Amino acid sequence: MQEICKDTPAQPGRYRWVIVGAASVVLAVAMGQLVNGLSAFFTPLEQSEGWSRGDIALINSAGLIGLAIGGIAMGWLADRMETRKVVLAGTVVTGLCVTAAGFASTLWQLYALFFVAGALGGGALFAPLFALVGNWFRTGAGLAIGIVSAGQAMGQGGIPLANAMLIDAFGWRGAFVAIGLASLAIMVPLALLARAPSAAEGAGAQAEKDAPAVHPAVVVVLMSLAVIFCCALMSVPLMHLAPLVELCGATGPEAGGVLFVMMLTAIAGRVAFGKLADMIGALPAYLAASVWQTALVYVFIQIDDIGLFYLFAPIYGFGYAGVMTGVLTTLRALIPARFRASASGIVIAFAWGGHGLGGWLGGLFFDRTGSYDLTFGVAAMAGLVNLALLLALGALVVRGKSGPPSQQALTRTA
Repeated sequence: MQEICKDTPAQPGRYRWVIVGAASVVLAVAMGQLVNGLSAFFTPLEQSEGWSRGDIALINSAGLIGLAIGGIAMGWLADRMETRKVVLAGTVVTGLCVTAAGFASTLWQLYALFFVAGALGGGALFAPLFALVGNWFRTGAGLAIGIVSAGQAMGQGGIPLANAMLIDAFGWRGAFVAIGLASLAIMVPLALLARAPSAAEGAGAQAEKDAPAVHPAVVVVLMSLAVIFCCALMSVPLMHLAPLVELCGATGPEAGGVLFVMMLTAIAGRVAFGKLADMIGALPAYLAASVWQTALVYVFIQIDDIGLFYLFAPIYGFGYAGVMTGVLTTLRALIPARFRASASGIVIAFAWGGHGLGGWLGGLFFDRTGSYDLTFGVAAMAGLVNLALLLALGALVVRGKSGPPSQQALTRTA
């Protein structure tokens, strides 16, 4: 078995790192736009079109709802057909929809475009690509997933900053067109590199013979519930940190810079928590990251100085970043490979739903109260609910580990 795991000329195992690199860049570009790239457009759309922040936030929510619905279907499809075709379709749809957003004249058109971009674009990328990466690694999957997740974090920090600069240069319409066309140029060639591993290259078959520590259906249910609250919390700083910083007198690019600094440290955090998952187990690492973001999220509302935002944002960003890595490594650890993309699609669907809900409620609460106090307070409470559900799953895993040794294997990312 050890010989099979080695990279040799006869066995091109190094290609798994091509998969990791391509997935990192594709998810950086796509998720940077669909998850929180709209944050740079709040003030321009509010000033130019007269739309409320709640209505603007609903554009992002429409995309995330699309991601949720499309992720289920595309995850199921990726378990049954060539992943390259699914990923290629996702890159084309995402780029075209974002480009078309620059020509929208009404809110409903932006809602429709971002919904389609999420359902047929991002939905065809997120769960299928992470499942593909996990299937390429027998060992060290946590680190590999962490690296890909770090690429996504780079996009979530870089795309809003790029959007802010493009808006300053070309207005909000020109920014959408520019980023959409650039997305097509970057993602489509990389999508062509996606392929499934052969039996010799991929994860060993032994794990498929082992009984999981917790029934996969139970894992899917508990994690689906947990990520609703986890991602509702996560979406608040991602969507509303830049507008919060602007309330303190910062310019759009300065506010985007705070988010960018947070996401830069998130890159390191996602890799670090992926490695931590390899060391102590996926679920404990996921719990640690969840505690971090829950404990610190409300601190943002106590800050009113741009310098302090730049100091605190990376502290929060390093730990919060481990949450998504934790979700993905836990799914890889507890779900058998033969339907991992399908299960991931379901859980991630609820994650995007929570993300969209949190972002929309954040804008709605601001419209009603004129401040972000309630928004960040509710986010912290959502984090506590997430922790309770993860502890319940952890208790079931511990009970499952008391069975035969083979049942213990899937509680780790190995």
